[in-house]
Amino acid sequence: MTALSDIVVRTMSTQAFRLAAASAAAFMVVSALIVGTLFWQTNTLLTEHVVEELRSEAAELAREAAANDPHALAERIRLRSFPESTSLYFLSDASGAKLAGNLRSLPPIPERPSGGVVNYARDGDAPGVERLGVVIPVAAGSGLRLFVGRDIGDQLALAARIKRTFLWGFGALALAAIVAGLAVGRSVLRRIEVINATTRSIMAGDLSRRIPVAGNSDELDELSQSLNGMLDRIEQLMNGLREVSDNIAHDLKTPLNRLRNSAEAALRDGRGGEAYREGLESTIEKADDLIKTFNALLLIARLEAGVVEESAEVFDLGRLVRDVAELYEPVAEEAGLALTIQAEDGIMIRANRQLVGQAVANLADNAIKYSARAAQGLVPAIVEVKAGKSGGLAEISVADRGPGIEAKDRDRALRRFVRLEKSRTQPGTGLGLSLVAAVARLHNGAVRLEDNDPGLRVVVTLPVVSRERDKLIKSEQGAV
Repeated sequence: MTALSDIVVRTMSTQAFRLAAASAAAFMVVSALIVGTLFWQTNTLLTEHVVEELRSEAAELAREAAANDPHALAERIRLRSFPESTSLYFLSDASGAKLAGNLRSLPPIPERPSGGVVNYARDGDAPGVERLGVVIPVAAGSGLRLFVGRDIGDQLALAARIKRTFLWGFGALALAAIVAGLAVGRSVLRRIEVINATTRSIMAGDLSRRIPVAGNSDELDELSQSLNGMLDRIEQLMNGLREVSDNIAHDLKTPLNRLRNSAEAALRDGRGGEAYREGLESTIEKADDLIKTFNALLLIARLEAGVVEESAEVFDLGRLVRDVAELYEPVAEEAGLALTIQAEDGIMIRANRQLVGQAVANLADNAIKYSARAAQGLVPAIVEVKAGKSGGLAEISVADRGPGIEAKDRDRALRRFVRLEKSRTQPGTGLGLSLVAAVARLHNGAVRLEDNDPGLRVVVTLPVVSRERDKLIKSEQGAV
């Protein structure tokens, strides 16, 4: 019982139960107002109907009293006075002696033409029995006193029945609201407990856990899907961090050992100052490579944090791609490659110009670096750089004739410090494609790797700026 009471208390403390209870209370208040109004209107209509009948009959009897003698009026009243009829009559002389009617005696009636509600007893009723009726006086003349009325017991019984029905319905509605509130609160609480249990498991270190989705497409399902998407991203970042840490330990260990060995070799060299100078130059060169690696890591971290929005601007992507690619034409020629450029003008995007240019430079540098086999005459020695529109998006593609990347390794190749076996013989840190992917994500774009048959084609898609938005941005910049 204690566990059950705890569950009930927790359920009643949930927001869902409070909302259900508040909705039920508001519904019951509105229902009470509606039922009360209907009851009042019904009672009013019934009363008006009774009074209207009495007035009509009183007017008829007044005309008969004026046209006939008292004996004829008394006989008329006797004919109408049935013992169990709802119609009530009492005719008396000036002294109050009863001449005709089905009322035992004249009840106390308010002295006004409209009469009033009175307690009465019929002829033949047992002593102590009282009924309720509406009685009005009638102008009979000749010293006679005439009263007509209607029994309202049935009307009162109907009113009492309506009241009982309303009270029972009100109670049933309140009970149903409590039960429904408990059921809804318990259902929500159960799903919240599942979410809490999952989050506790995740906080304990199990990043693979996900919040179950009931499939109802309700608010909690939307929340669960959003949280699962966030958890996927967190797991991806944590795995990336773990992988980066492992790769730093492995891939940076070698250049650091080389740096140390270079310094030791210079110290052991018997040539003295000349050897020291060569050793320092080699050490500086290797240190510069390490600094470049860490600068790339810092840049990727900034891109992942998304803190470059203030430096975004609208510019022509085709012109930028053409300018960057032209810088690499001498490098390609030196490597025995032909670099072709096809860039459309008028592709306007809103982005960080420097970062997009860095991404294009990384792609061009990688394409030239890994096209060595093409330069040996095995395949056409071409690196293709293109910029255009596709499906409403700006698209940058850089294709080479190198060894390419197998389909199963393409997602992994976009991660930091990942170097496939085919690229181990080439100098590099494995950060080029990961930086391109980070630039694309920062600008709500995407990167995909495709087969160039032979070689690799890297495609970067970015959202374009519409002409209306471009005009708005320029006008805002001009106003500033």
